[in-house]
Amino acid sequence: MSTPSYLVRSASIAGYQPANHHHTTNQRLIGPETVGAQQMEVLLGTLSKGGGALPHAHPGIEQSCYLLEGTAHVTVGEQAFDMVPGDMCFFPADVFHTFSVTSDTPVKLLVIYSPPYGENPKNVIRTAPKA
Repeated sequence: MSTPSYLVRSASIAGYQPANHHHTTNQRLIGPETVGAQQMEVLLGTLSKGGGALPHAHPGIEQSCYLLEGTAHVTVGEQAFDMVPGDMCFFPADVFHTFSVTSDTPVKLLVIYSPPYGENPKNVIRTAPKA
């Protein structure tokens, strides 16, 4: 029996190092190339101690993260907060944000983008606009 085309097993998805992140491995679970999704993308991120995302924003793309394991410190625009398992945060389109692991154990989180980010360099801004 074949695997249904809308079922994704994370064990079968290769990981990659996302741009602008350190000590991070992502697996693209839901997206155009896995199930044909056109309006959203879901990743499983694993970040080791000291891992995280440098300041950046995604033009026209909303992002949310659901923390499964570990703890993290997040900034979104002018807001800063700590996350524990079961917390979810939202990064509005075009708003600079960071994500840093604060636990000694790895962080695992689901990351959702809408529309899909696809690790496309045109979908990330790494420096804030000049005032």
